[in-house]
Amino acid sequence: MTKSLFDTYHLGRLALSNRLVMNPMTRSRADAEGRESELTATYFAQRASAGLIVVGSVAPSPNGKGYPRTPGLWSAEQVESWKATTKAVHAAGGHIFAQLMHSGRVAHPANMTAGARIVAPSALGLGGQTSFGSAQMWTDSGGMQPFPVPEQLDEAGIEQAKNEFVSAAKNAIEAGFDGVEIHAANGYLLEQFLSPVTNHRRDGYGGSIDRRLRFVVEVAEAVAEAIDSDRVGIRISPYAEINRMQEYPEIDETYLALSKRLVSLRLVYLHVADQFGVSSGGPGRHAGLDALKPKLREAWGTRTFFIGGNFNKESAARAVKEGLVDLVGFGKAFLANPDLVRRFREGLPLNAPDETTFFTPGPKGYTDYPMWVRPRSIS
Repeated sequence: MTKSLFDTYHLGRLALSNRLVMNPMTRSRADAEGRESELTATYFAQRASAGLIVVGSVAPSPNGKGYPRTPGLWSAEQVESWKATTKAVHAAGGHIFAQLMHSGRVAHPANMTAGARIVAPSALGLGGQTSFGSAQMWTDSGGMQPFPVPEQLDEAGIEQAKNEFVSAAKNAIEAGFDGVEIHAANGYLLEQFLSPVTNHRRDGYGGSIDRRLRFVVEVAEAVAEAIDSDRVGIRISPYAEINRMQEYPEIDETYLALSKRLVSLRLVYLHVADQFGVSSGGPGRHAGLDALKPKLREAWGTRTFFIGGNFNKESAARAVKEGLVDLVGFGKAFLANPDLVRRFREGLPLNAPDETTFFTPGPKGYTDYPMWVRPRSIS
């Protein structure tokens, strides 16, 4: 039977209404304490027709919060603040995961709570030009500021970071989320451990590929044990150079080995982020990543595999039909089109996203994108 974007799909214990995923995106609408509001509940409920929503950039701890106005899941107040969002999405018939993102070295003290530490596998600052075109990070209090050099995590710090992911995952379930996505992509802490560019350790967590995989595998294993593996997905971004990440010779070997290690944990999905779309400032396609995708699919076996980014409706439908993916992720299209599923299904035109409002506070560019209204005919 031909597979369609609009098929129902079983993801672990969830029955998704379609194969379209709302990609995790940083929206920077939380308050200074990392709490979300009714505005966020409205935003995600508007988009609940997605088969699955993944909420982006949720910090597991004070040390993991790198950007301004990003939410957390480490305090009771934060957990309580999320309940309006998860309840609203469920009431609208949707399903929602929280993406747990520890920013590692991609952080500034002005964006963090007092006493928080900037930590990484090695004491290597970003410096130079990043893929975002700046060696600095935005802070609400002081504008653009240079990235500090992080502290190198000792083994006690590594254990603490792992426990922070576990605690945040438990908090996510308490807050009403259906599961969590572990963010091991985009140059944040977990990818910093994976890459020899950012991991210069010579202990049990660095050096060989197997040792560089260790922290990511341990985090995934601990989170899966804490909340059940069918509530845990993971995101990776091979070849992406976001946040000063760089290509290295053994990229394919690293990610294929990681996939084989993780599949044994029976995680509910593997999410591959494709960061090379023209709309994201990339070249459109990356030959290395395109060649790696089917290999990752094969390594992941029969478990749910999805790619997020760099799709339009036609290419997404083709990827599902040909079996490259089980689910397809869209970011900006869902941001600008709350009713994207209907627009795709009925061939309706799309709203264009307003990039000036991606990270600004308030409802503009957040909850004010219109649903499709069919023009009235003139008799």
